[in-house]
Amino acid sequence: MSGLSRRLLLAGAALCCSLPAFAQSWPQRPVTVVVPQPAGNSPDVMCRLITEKLSRTFGQQFVVENRPGAANLVGTQSVARAAPDGYTFLFATSAALVTNPYTFKKLPYDPVKDFVPVAMVAKSNHVLLVNPEVKANTLPELIKLEKSAPGSLSLAVDGARNLSGLIAQAINKSAGTGFVLIPYNTTTNAVQDAISGRVQVTIQSASIAEAFIKAGTLRPVAVAGSKRIDSLPDVPAIAEMLQSVDLQGWFMFMAPAGTPADIVAKLSAEIARALESSDVRERAPTLGFDVRVGDAVTAAGAKRFLDDQLASSGKIIQGLGIEPE
Repeated sequence: MSGLSRRLLLAGAALCCSLPAFAQSWPQRPVTVVVPQPAGNSPDVMCRLITEKLSRTFGQQFVVENRPGAANLVGTQSVARAAPDGYTFLFATSAALVTNPYTFKKLPYDPVKDFVPVAMVAKSNHVLLVNPEVKANTLPELIKLEKSAPGSLSLAVDGARNLSGLIAQAINKSAGTGFVLIPYNTTTNAVQDAISGRVQVTIQSASIAEAFIKAGTLRPVAVAGSKRIDSLPDVPAIAEMLQSVDLQGWFMFMAPAGTPADIVAKLSAEIARALESSDVRERAPTLGFDVRVGDAVTAAGAKRFLDDQLASSGKIIQGLGIEPE
């Protein structure tokens, strides 16, 4: 063997050996996880529960950075443009990944091309609630009541293009009802107006609704999605009656496109371990989340889940006649 050939062989061997060493040494400095929502709300708290465990596991700080604004665009775009070196991740909302693509004409990122799924961590639960004076205890009764006096019931939502607004519009379309959607800038005002009777119906996250349900100031008639939730086992899912209304929020760790696959796999495995811990499983329901996500906690499973959600959510949103703006 010539000297040149031998040197090339040794160089190739050294390169091959260096690749797994790189994965084994990650992370060597703090890791940033961007939450495109305000500090202190349920998604932020959930993310911090997970990152605290990751910090202990890896021996490096996983620092949560809140970048809210513009329907999740600010934080999401910042990660799409970040270096794919394993030191920046996104705690992505379903709105950022599967709603925004169908509601914004010029989205400053591509949820498929600009990101790599790491792990789906939780599904969020929303509840359809009524003022106690409303003469309806179930969704069929509420639909019948609205149809008896079309346009007489107002429904407080967080915006026509946000999750609660989309759920409300899907109910109207599927059930043939005419609930009048009233958009609110803050959850507090929406809930207070529902309690006072200024609006008769609202859709809120389970974590927000729980205290008012216990106090008897709001009454649950259905939960969003296809399944009942542990905290309200006697309250039917909307999809039990209206099969075409299967919209639900969820959260997923995402990495910038090009992030090394071995780092993605390593982080995915540790996130799965964190979700199995007793404290996360106990705390998640109080935040309105279900962490039993099955195969979607793996990188490959998360990719399949995202593809399915993009297709199904797009079909629902386009079916509602919502045009991108």
